[in-house]
Amino acid sequence: MAERISATSFRDLIDRFYGVATNVVFDHDGAVDKFVGDELVAMFFPLLTGDAHAARGIEAAQALLRATGHGDVGGPWLPMGAGVNTGPTWIGAVGDAAHRELTILGDAVNTTARLASTAAAGEILVTIAAASAAGLSPSLGRQSLRLKGKDQATDVVVLRVAP
Repeated sequence: MAERISATSFRDLIDRFYGVATNVVFDHDGAVDKFVGDELVAMFFPLLTGDAHAARGIEAAQALLRATGHGDVGGPWLPMGAGVNTGPTWIGAVGDAAHRELTILGDAVNTTARLASTAAAGEILVTIAAASAAGLSPSLGRQSLRLKGKDQATDVVVLRVAP
């Protein structure tokens, strides 16, 4: 989209997305880790959500797609997809004395980022681990994806938000 509109218009669009996405994440008991270009990284801690952390992540992804217009007949104001995963991570401060940030790191985070960048507009790619933790039906169709930087294929359930 950035190549088709002015830099100022793109910034306005991204600011709108960040605001909507932040509200959706907070409404689902999540936390925003960071904004990366046109991407938002969110965390759903078991400390806040209990065993429902994966379900809350999926619900937030569905709500975000609806909030960006994926359920609208006229189509989305921002075409996007999402990735949801669960697994062990490291959470803490990184950096040096000049600049420190609180962040989340690990293979589960990297896999989620790869899923998000692979997802088509209106699509949520959910790892089997997250789908199982969220209680999604095992009868949902599965796909096996080759993700950049991953040695093994990643099995996912594909959820869609459409008009």
